[in-house]
Amino acid sequence: MMPDPPAAEAPARRGTLNARVERIFDHASDTRSLFLSLTSGKHLRFLPGQFISITIPLGDETRSRPYSVASDPEDRGPFEICFNRVEGGRGVAWLFDRRVGDTLDFSGPFGAFTIDRAPEVAELGFIAEGTAIAPIRSMLKRALASSSPSKIHLIYAAPDREHVLYAAELDEIARSAPNFSYETVIAHPEEISDRLFELAQARWVTGDADRMRHFYVCGVGKGVIRLRDLLRGAGYERRSVHYEQW
Repeated sequence: MMPDPPAAEAPARRGTLNARVERIFDHASDTRSLFLSLTSGKHLRFLPGQFISITIPLGDETRSRPYSVASDPEDRGPFEICFNRVEGGRGVAWLFDRRVGDTLDFSGPFGAFTIDRAPEVAELGFIAEGTAIAPIRSMLKRALASSSPSKIHLIYAAPDREHVLYAAELDEIARSAPNFSYETVIAHPEEISDRLFELAQARWVTGDADRMRHFYVCGVGKGVIRLRDLLRGAGYERRSVHYEQW
């Protein structure tokens, strides 16, 4: 369990919190990060992998949409959410209209797809697709800060190089952290699921007989379930294969 938060932290709760947009960063023309700080002045306490549910007023209705926290859990500055435009998505269009200084309401953080401490295993495997790198990035930060000597490998898929988010940061981590490596998959969205499946199978199923790894898989659609079933079916313990399907 994590220790009780000091007075300067806001613990997870189900009530509504209010945050201010401090900074905006455009990863690509259709992909953006908002950096948010609590208007109370406190720090949001969250576990790597958790999400917040943002209240989105649309005039004729009010929606609540989940967005994973992409930040380093040890960072005391504004926390980050990352999202991309979706055709016909009124909620995300509203988020794209936010400007520095605007405020928004949210609840959380929530979610059981988390990593608190890196497991004491030979290797941690992370698999992400598109903006699903957001919770994985937060998990990587926690795992890399751990005293665990585990090797860490990330497979990250995107439709083109522009949408490989945090590429410079991943390159720097790979240079400075001897236990971290990653590879990118550039493929048409309809081909990404098959490519990730093939890479995971070659690296972690047919590649060797070690079944002591832990995995964290996040992405869109049924490809996540295919990966889960591949790994569990290959003999990895059920509780060792963590996943979140968007």
